[in-house]
Amino acid sequence: MVDSDQATAKPRTSSSTRRAIAAATIGNALEWFDLAVYALMAAYIGKTFFPGGNAAVQLVQAYAVFGITFLIRPLGGLILGAYADRFGRKKALVLTIWLMVIGTFLLAVMPGYATIGFLAPIGVIVARLIQGFAAGGEFGAATSFLIEQDDRRKGFLGSFQFASQGFATLMSAGFAAGLTAILTTDAMTSWGWRVPFVFGLLVGPVGYYIRRHVDETSPVAADPAAPKAPTIRTLFRYQWGGLLIAGGTLVVSTSLNFILQSLPTFAIKNLGIDDSLSFTALMITAAILTFVTPVVGLLTDRYGRIRIMMAAAAAIGIGVVPLYVWVTESPSFLTLTAAMAILGLSKAVYFGALASVMADVFPANTRATGLSFSYNLTVGVFGGFTPTIATAMIAATGSPVAPGYYLLATASLSIVALVAANRRRGIR
Repeated sequence: MVDSDQATAKPRTSSSTRRAIAAATIGNALEWFDLAVYALMAAYIGKTFFPGGNAAVQLVQAYAVFGITFLIRPLGGLILGAYADRFGRKKALVLTIWLMVIGTFLLAVMPGYATIGFLAPIGVIVARLIQGFAAGGEFGAATSFLIEQDDRRKGFLGSFQFASQGFATLMSAGFAAGLTAILTTDAMTSWGWRVPFVFGLLVGPVGYYIRRHVDETSPVAADPAAPKAPTIRTLFRYQWGGLLIAGGTLVVSTSLNFILQSLPTFAIKNLGIDDSLSFTALMITAAILTFVTPVVGLLTDRYGRIRIMMAAAAAIGIGVVPLYVWVTESPSFLTLTAAMAILGLSKAVYFGALASVMADVFPANTRATGLSFSYNLTVGVFGGFTPTIATAMIAATGSPVAPGYYLLATASLSIVALVAANRRRGIR
């Protein structure tokens, strides 16, 4: 489906499109890098900021903070998404990157529990809330900004939203693999886990500079005389169907994303695989997500989006349980890497057109708000607590394969949403 207001976007030159991709990708990758690093460093963060000598309890507490901060993301999506729809994608993108830098700075310098007591975990929560609020507005503003560059290449341009997330995972896994390979456990707990956050602080100004020097795309913001409708009220009054479809298409991708991020920790704790090797397996998977996703996005502009995504969702749903069985019954670096790579490839195929499909269910004047809210609500429900749910399912059933059935259920939900996108919105 192509909205009439999409046609109001000005034609873009190839150079301006490249700058736009760089602006969205670099800033987006930085924000998701900071979020991914927390998940990968959770074991060390738990020891630093939470009291008690039980490592398992500390890990659960660290993951709980990881999940709790996702609850603020829908609020950030509503506020920053509405800001992007009313005042422009560019202004919103500049704001979100600075908010993320503030949260990252707090995490990088926060003293541990042994130094400042209960203020340490409170400080971590505050930092994560700021990061969550910023990330809440990032998805809608960045995705709208990308697809509004060229209506004929929405699949390809939108794919960079998720390719940048794959690149963020690649960087974070690279740091985790490298640091755990060269540092002792004591050094990692003492200061090593802070290194990636310091790196994020260095990249922040670069992302800000690039975002400050790109052209605006929002048809509403480009016309100062255009009426500024109450975006949030309009969204909830008239566009519930779009919210449900956009969120539904995202469900399987989100749950799989956090399963992939938690698998290295699972392999370390339960399968006896070396820390550095486990993170290396994630690096390989992230590389697939980074480089395959834009290729798939390009193909979907030519061959259609829904059919390709449905095939990928079905592959995830059917294949995840056998892959879990394989890894748990034959635990090794090679089986872990192969299983994660297969899941990563299926996810990349699904990723390719996902952003453009979600964007197409909303008109331009509420697109950033609709995208941000549907994305972050879905991520909060199906993503933020997925590591906790997976751990709890394993503990309750005694079976390490249990998370695979959770992914099978989410794949079914996304297939239903894709059918609705095709039949109710005419998206192909």
